[in-house]
Amino acid sequence: MRRFHIDPDITRAKTLSTTFYTGPQYFEEAKEKIFAPLWQFAGDEGMIGEHGSIHPFTLLPGYLDEPLVLTKDKEGNMHCLSNVCTHRGNLVAYEAGKANLLRCRYHGRQFLLDGSFLSMPEFKEVQNFPEPCDNLTSLPLFKWGKLLFTSLRSGIDAAELFREMMERVSWLPMDKLVFRADLSKDYHVKANWALYCENYLEGFHIPFVHSGLNAVLDFGEYTTELFRYSNLQLGIGKKDDVCFELPETSPDYGKEVAAYYFWVFPNMMFNFYPWGLSLNIVQPTGISSCKVSFLSYVYDESKLGTGAGSGLDTVEHEDEEVVENVQKGIRSRFYEHGRYSATREQGTHHFHSLIAQFI
Repeated sequence: MRRFHIDPDITRAKTLSTTFYTGPQYFEEAKEKIFAPLWQFAGDEGMIGEHGSIHPFTLLPGYLDEPLVLTKDKEGNMHCLSNVCTHRGNLVAYEAGKANLLRCRYHGRQFLLDGSFLSMPEFKEVQNFPEPCDNLTSLPLFKWGKLLFTSLRSGIDAAELFREMMERVSWLPMDKLVFRADLSKDYHVKANWALYCENYLEGFHIPFVHSGLNAVLDFGEYTTELFRYSNLQLGIGKKDDVCFELPETSPDYGKEVAAYYFWVFPNMMFNFYPWGLSLNIVQPTGISSCKVSFLSYVYDESKLGTGAGSGLDTVEHEDEEVVENVQKGIRSRFYEHGRYSATREQGTHHFHSLIAQFI
């Protein structure tokens, strides 16, 4: 029996039950049923720019908490590997840098940069050794421009998640994106990760919450397009605002597009502006808390601080205030479901439908 049901007809549907946001069991179930089989941002190619580079990281720390390592071998092939030694479970790589191989500091087991077992002291007497399970587990790695993504249990092909977005902005110079740590920031939000996502997924609140953003976007022309595992909110700029210079091959040619707001299930937001990309990753940290990382990738510095892509910190704090108050509201004894605006909340309805399907 399905525990959550979202009517496919948005005009009849009720929103997701508040038990999803308040029930500890659903917070735990989402780890393996939603996050583990889907794709997550792993970093960018600049982290392993040279042959022989390694970059250990934790995938969604505090939630999935999976130790992984990106490597680039001497042939220039990139890999995403488990960062856990197959002997006794110690971490293999402790810090980013250059290396000819991966060597566990606990008992000296060694691996090639593609994860293949290389050698192990004091194991000559061990029978049936080594076996395939003695290699480091290799995870799938999907590359778009300089951006890298991986999945712990890839049940869905990456192309199914990213195809529509990649095709829609195929003319953007994704290979020229430069990460700007000085423009990037983490936000700690006192709200369930899903509440943060569903706020992002509708422009309905813009006139009421974001006066600055509303001044540069034409709310009447704001649209939402739904895909299988993603959706797009198209932000149309007002006259004389900074907008994209679209090629004739773009399906949006002739429109004053100020921003492409793509969301990819379950927790990634790709906000394309004329200056570049603000990639937002929502990381669950507790049943009523999450960390949102704003990662800035720039290809045209001359347009920074203009149009819809300006004032992102202000917009974020305005969103935080709203979702943190919603977090308080969903605990009420007098609220369990709401209804959807059929013209403005298609994205939130889509998100809730996917959660109901996966849980």
